[in-house]
Order: sequence, then structure tokens, then C-alpha cells
Amino acid sequence: MVMAARVAPLDSTVLITGESGVGKERLARWLHDASPRARGAFLAVNCGAFADSLLESELFGHARGAFTGAVQDRRGVFEAADGGTLFLDEIGEVSPAMQVKLLRVIQERQVTRVGETRARAVDVRLIAATNRDLPAEMAQHRFRADLYYRLRVIDLHVPPLRERPDEILGLARAFLRETSTRLRRPVVGYTPRALACLVDHSWPGNIRELEHAIERACAVATGPEIDVEDLPDLVRGAPQSPTPSARHIRTERDRAYMRAVVDRHHGHRQRAAEELGVSLSTLKRRLRAGRQP
Repeated sequence: MVMAARVAPLDSTVLITGESGVGKERLARWLHDASPRARGAFLAVNCGAFADSLLESELFGHARGAFTGAVQDRRGVFEAADGGTLFLDEIGEVSPAMQVKLLRVIQERQVTRVGETRARAVDVRLIAATNRDLPAEMAQHRFRADLYYRLRVIDLHVPPLRERPDEILGLARAFLRETSTRLRRPVVGYTPRALACLVDHSWPGNIRELEHAIERACAVATGPEIDVEDLPDLVRGAPQSPTPSARHIRTERDRAYMRAVVDRHHGHRQRAAEELGVSLSTLKRRLRAGRQP
């Protein structure tokens, strides 16, 4: 964080590297909030979530009639983030063709909407992130060297959570404060056993796994403190074949968590199912089972 604090006030482009889930977007937001651009917009785009044609429109905008469905002019995130910060996540997923277009925008500080010829100046601080080994991608001719060096003016690497165990408890307490407020749950802390369990876990999913584990535990906890039994099986090292009574308790806790996710999505079960990683029919079946006598 020493280097991050040193470069936060600057306008230099930053490349954040690290495993999936280590908190690269959190760091990007912190850099924005600690910069003179803090009053401007912070916009984030997951480059791996778009096909080339959609990504181009998302980044640079489009003119009405530029393609089927373009019923009105639309500015892209480069324009929308003018005066602020643009975070391009999963930059390693961008195709070679899009890399060329992105490089031109970074060099010229101008964007041209799809379907237009007029260039528009943009004032944006760019922060990119990837979990890929970009030098290896360059060696395989999958990532342009000129774009890499444009992005890597400042290089910040975020170590995996297993290499910074001293941060686990602080993060867990912060996540619990945020989650208990959002879920309106009267859960205020952890038992010593639960804290020991959190520290002992290797967290292969990094901060994202920790955050989800705390949300799940907060949703199913029956008292003011999260205990070991409230944590997901993988975190507490639970046996793979629980006894019938333990299985029943776990099922009820998981069902309570599902209800909490549905409530957070204001009853929209399809969105809740997508977040939980199950089909809509599976979610409905499990919730229905909980209402049966």
C-alpha cells in the first residue's frame, strides 16, 4: 500500500495484477478516492464480459443507426468518466483487434463513437487490471507489447490473501459491518472459534471468497456472533458426509441464506438464482421444501 499511496495523487496509468478475487477493483477505487479526481466518476468495465462489437460500443459509444438496435446516440464509458477514473478489468481478455483501438484512444486521448467520424477529447485516468501473465501473453503474440507498456506506467501487484494473513480478520470485521447493515441482521461479531477458523483457511478464492463466506454466515447466524457452524463447509473444513441431523441443520442454514439473497434482489428469483449459481427451478424447489411441514 506504500506504493499505492505514493501514486494515488498522480494521473499516471496503473496496471494492477493479481489472482482472481484478490481485490483489484477495491484497490482501483481506493486509488480514485485518494486522487484529485475523487469528485469525478469512477466507472468500471469488465472487458471479458463483452464481445468485440459490444465492447467497442461500451467503451467508445455509438451514433444512432450505427447498428441494429442503436436507436439513439450513446456516449461510452470513456466519455462518461471524463474528469474521473476508468477501470478496465480483465484487460488480458481483449482481442488483438480491440487492443489496437484501445491503444489509439490511450495515445490520442480521444474517442470516436461507432458510426461517427468526429473525435471527442476525453480526460480520464486509466486503471487496468488482469489476472493473466501479460508478458507470457506477449510472447505468444496474444497481447500487444505497445499496449502493455502504455498500461504499465505504474505496476501494482496484489498478493493473494493466503500471503497476507494479517489482513484476514480486519477484512472479515469490515465485511460483517457492511453485510449486517445491508441484510439488516443483528450480527455484530465472531466467536473466538470462528476467528481461528477464518485465519486457518487458505482462501483460494481470495477476498471474494471471504466476502461471500461472511455474507452467508451473517445470513444464517442465529445469535449476535458468527460461530464456526455458520461458516461454509469448505471454510470450516466440515466432513463431506455429515450426519443426518447435521445435514438437516446445514440445509436449513443454506435455505435461510437463499431467502436472504432473494430479499436483497427484492423478490426477483431469477437474479437471486444467478448470484447463487443455481437454476431458477432449483432455487424454487429448495425454498418450497422449506415451507413443507
